[in-house]
Amino acid sequence: MDNQATIRRLIEDWAAAVRRGDLNAILAHHSADFVMYDVPPPFQSIGLDAYRKTWDVFFANTKPGVFDIDHLEVVAGEEVAFCFATMKCSDKSGSADYIHLPFRLTVGLKKINQQWTIVHEHHSIPAE
Repeated sequence: MDNQATIRRLIEDWAAAVRRGDLNAILAHHSADFVMYDVPPPFQSIGLDAYRKTWDVFFANTKPGVFDIDHLEVVAGEEVAFCFATMKCSDKSGSADYIHLPFRLTVGLKKINQQWTIVHEHHSIPAE
């Protein structure tokens, strides 16, 4: 598999792990010094422990029925890559105040020990 296809599969597997609520699989390809900027607080999370806590909050408040990639673009060299996507998240908890959430995703990756590793994520939502 070429770099673009490998990264595409990695991102698709990450989204599937979110749908399953599989935290170990969500974290599996992230670096220890990973940095994320997110929509809900905290604005910035540094390291895997901080990233894990954001998912603990997410799963405590949301039961994702949808966590789907609408469109994914991958740009990959031999050692670094990035991808950007439009995605959607919907909740199946039945909460009356939950709103369907389209969002954007940007991911930065670096090859570490011959494996593509996520070093940065940025989630954002369209401003109204």
